[in-house]
Amino acid sequence: MKALIQRVSTAQVTVEEQTIGAIDQGIVLLLGVEKDDSNATIERCLKKILNYRIFSDKNGKMNLSLKDIDAGLLIISQFTLVAQTNKGTRPGFSQGASPAHGEKIYDAFVTSAKTSHNKVASGEFGADMQVSLTNDGPVTFMFEFKD
Repeated sequence: MKALIQRVSTAQVTVEEQTIGAIDQGIVLLLGVEKDDSNATIERCLKKILNYRIFSDKNGKMNLSLKDIDAGLLIISQFTLVAQTNKGTRPGFSQGASPAHGEKIYDAFVTSAKTSHNKVASGEFGADMQVSLTNDGPVTFMFEFKD
């Protein structure tokens, strides 16, 4: 599983010109599911994202997490994150999950996030989505989780 997070002041995702998810201050999570990802991967990734300290405390230091400030989490499936890009000029997707497995893991991730945190929105797996956001900082981090 690969996860790219961006600290945002606002973000939204639309499908067919309809807003299906939006947050104010918080994190946009682009989530790439790989073929070996499991429920254990979900839990490790989610725990890290919810508790990762990227928000400023009263002294201006990155010392507070999403949970600490009770901010929003917008989860977007992003299969291109799992692409192999080290050879040639075309990405390879051999490590990516099948569509069925990817959707199962993505849906389980969103469900687990909603159970663990009260301000969660999401995109639609497999849809042509338009994501707009205001990156705060900018602050962006990339994570990889392996079983």
